[in-house]
Amino acid sequence: MHLEEAEEEYRVWIIEPPIGGREQRRDGVTNNATKSPLLPSPSLSFLPTLSSPSLRLARPSPLTSIRSTSRRSFAVKAQTDDLPLVGNKAPDFEAEAVFDQEFIKVKLSEYIGKKYVILFFYPLDFTFVCPTEITAFSDRYAEFEKLNTQVLGVSVDSVFSHLAWVQTDRKSGGLGDLNYPLISDVTKSISKSFGVLIHDQGIALRGLFIIDKEGVIQHSTINNLGIGRSVDETMRTLQALQYIQENPDEVCPAGWKPGEKSMKPDPKLSKEYFSAI
Repeated sequence: MHLEEAEEEYRVWIIEPPIGGREQRRDGVTNNATKSPLLPSPSLSFLPTLSSPSLRLARPSPLTSIRSTSRRSFAVKAQTDDLPLVGNKAPDFEAEAVFDQEFIKVKLSEYIGKKYVILFFYPLDFTFVCPTEITAFSDRYAEFEKLNTQVLGVSVDSVFSHLAWVQTDRKSGGLGDLNYPLISDVTKSISKSFGVLIHDQGIALRGLFIIDKEGVIQHSTINNLGIGRSVDETMRTLQALQYIQENPDEVCPAGWKPGEKSMKPDPKLSKEYFSAI
């Protein structure tokens, strides 16, 4: 079939003029929702025809393909209306928090240009999995500090609940003193803006976001309520992120840790890595 015939067949298959007050498609499906002439189906009206400039066929030369591959960026940027996907600026917020048994204000954008941020959400104070995660991050805080990284915990509880939990001994299910702030999201606006709010329960899933010094989300993971997160894996991912930002012509393979061999994102140069494993 010639291209011109294919274009015509494609257009006719998508939608034909209404016949007898019904929408008739060549695939045999009809629409009887109304007896008046119908506009094209919304689900189909956005489909371009083959004659659309964006779908015109062109055979790239082998040289063009190779060059475009070598220049491909491995730092993906999401659409701005898809927040907070990886590659987008993190939604900014300012909220009350508890740190060193005092009430403070935390504004996320104040870390831009200064520090990386580990922002993690947990469901509720005085629960079960949550204190194991919160204290684990606190116990490893010095390691994050060496990587110029600020840890921030968030839940929908009030600062008064946070304070009471911090003042409760760990052996009694409390937290004891922490090395980073616990943020109060009583309005649930922060949890909602990061896409972790369970609307019908009013609490957050176990979301974790790594935000770089430019304020861009570079990593996210979301666990369901009963699954605790790994501080080791968070640390490893942070180290991999910092490595590729310092070495933009390299990428980190699965399970990469500092000191291990990285990879060149190139069909030929990557063979150096594969031949060594």
